[in-house]
Amino acid sequence: MEMKSALAALSALAQETRLAVFRYLVEAGPEGMTVGRIGEALGVPAATLSFHLKELSHAGLVSSRQESRFIWYSANYESMNGLIAYLTENCCRGQPEACGVGCAPQTKSSTASRKKVPA
Repeated sequence: MEMKSALAALSALAQETRLAVFRYLVEAGPEGMTVGRIGEALGVPAATLSFHLKELSHAGLVSSRQESRFIWYSANYESMNGLIAYLTENCCRGQPEACGVGCAPQTKSSTASRKKVPA
């Protein structure tokens, strides 16, 4: 990932609602969710959600597809993993084992206890 792409992704995620939407879509899996379901689940009004989805889309973090009368959004896992790799590529000077767990992503069980971010 290039620095410019990393900055766009980090900028898009540096907002409470967008971060909540992105995390919700990551959890939803590759199939994604419809705009209506995202709004209902996070309590975000349609106009506000549209703005935030556009920002995430411009940053390359989500993609959309039209199915019938519904628009589905899904997380772009390749972009997400690229950002994670960009942030950790020089961890402990290229020797992540020297850092212990500092450079390793947490497992789902260790993140389950974290409080959800409100939309």
